[in-house]
Amino acid sequence: MGNLPRYTLSHNERRDQWELRHDNSRRLVESFEHKADATAGGSLSAALGTKGGSVKIKKMDGVFQEERTFPRSADPRSSKG
Repeated sequence: MGNLPRYTLSHNERRDQWELRHDNSRRLVESFEHKADATAGGSLSAALGTKGGSVKIKKMDGVFQEERTFPRSADPRSSKG
């Protein structure tokens, strides 16, 4: 995963929406009304574009849930999953 850009999907309580942000710049990439909108149907992949990246997905309470790599072919072979 060395050269992939890193992003985090987390809930913004003040705006009551899920936000995908770039980890280094904290720049908002895209926002979603529901977490399911972000994680289903290729929405994250579309938001990241052709360059792809690694997305850390947090639960509503901010605890880490899972990490996904886009495109899937960029996922390191040594990872679980």
